[in-house]
Amino acid sequence: MNQPGTWQRPDKHDPGTLDDATWFVHGGNRADDTTGAIRTPIVMANSYLLPEDPTTIDDPAYSGLVYTREHGANQLGLERKLAALDHGQAAAVFGTGMAALHGAFFTLLGPGDHAIVSNVVYMRTQGLFEDLLPAKLGIDVDFVDITDLDAVVTAMRPNTRLVHTEVIANPDLRVADVAALAGIAHASGAQLTVDSTFTPPPLLRPLDLGADLVIHSLTKYFNGHGDAMGGAVIGGTELIEQIRTGTLHHVGGAISPFNAWLIMRGSITLPLRVQRQCDNAQQLARFLHDDPRVAYVAYPGLADSPHHAIAQQQLRGGYGGVVSFALAGTHQGRVRFVNDLRVITSAVSLGHDETLVAYEHYPPEVAAALDPHFREHGLVRLAVGIESPEDLIHDLDAALTTAYGTAR
Repeated sequence: MNQPGTWQRPDKHDPGTLDDATWFVHGGNRADDTTGAIRTPIVMANSYLLPEDPTTIDDPAYSGLVYTREHGANQLGLERKLAALDHGQAAAVFGTGMAALHGAFFTLLGPGDHAIVSNVVYMRTQGLFEDLLPAKLGIDVDFVDITDLDAVVTAMRPNTRLVHTEVIANPDLRVADVAALAGIAHASGAQLTVDSTFTPPPLLRPLDLGADLVIHSLTKYFNGHGDAMGGAVIGGTELIEQIRTGTLHHVGGAISPFNAWLIMRGSITLPLRVQRQCDNAQQLARFLHDDPRVAYVAYPGLADSPHHAIAQQQLRGGYGGVVSFALAGTHQGRVRFVNDLRVITSAVSLGHDETLVAYEHYPPEVAAALDPHFREHGLVRLAVGIESPEDLIHDLDAALTTAYGTAR
């Protein structure tokens, strides 16, 4: 943002001259030269016209488009927008968030390498490190409580190449100290990758805190409307180019032009939606925290959360749009609660405009790392939307009353 005394004329194609709010609207977009449309159209082409001398496409300096699996018009615009929003030099977009995570891990790790991974991460990320990467690449993995920095230091080895964490962990919402983890990783010659899906900009920019790569499931907050899938890896130019020319080109997890266009459209309102979702989540977390029918609430915005201080130190404008909580009683009672909700929808995912709820009762080997309340009672995850907070609270209260009686 321009500071007093350093004003320069803003240019909607130059993020260096714009406030974040303006780049969210204009970033990566170009008016169409053919029709004059002020939004980049969906370019549903597999191939692009080759130059007069096709051998020039092998030149690293060649900037034209060739084939949509490697680069397309809509992908390019989205990458440019995302890179600037996360304060990175470059971005590579993929068909899903898991494809983006795989692209980062596959690039950074090789046979015989060791990785340290948070012991609470999205279940598919855990599956990559538990099964696929060890079996196919011979990667050795230690799952560590990422909030215990001494444990992370102890787990480091001479062959540790990667430390991976989520900022706010899915599903128990513990908060990682990104700057401290970056220092630990770099001191041992390892790199830090951060899944910031729960904390998109402007909430947090992990690269500013020392992370080497930041990964997003664009399916969630960036898209925001529950109708497109995508993923992104953002970081330095050299490393992103390795990811692009390695896994993206050869494994083929490219995003479609239509999904890239939809995510560009959705990302325009991301800061407005995220602010509303954070505000709503804070109110819902407080309601649940104060309700005697609720056994436990995990939300870093609550003052008594063990993760409140580090969340307050790192995050800007809110504490995220996800609230996890535990309900005592029986499994049948918790199922009844979820099924009696009338505004909130029972579905997976998060970052949508509507509030979603998912009830999970984890097997012992998965639940071992979670808070004891979640091990005993299972976990109900609210992915908060932009509806009226009063309507959401009334819906929760009514469903709690159906399952557990009135609050007294």
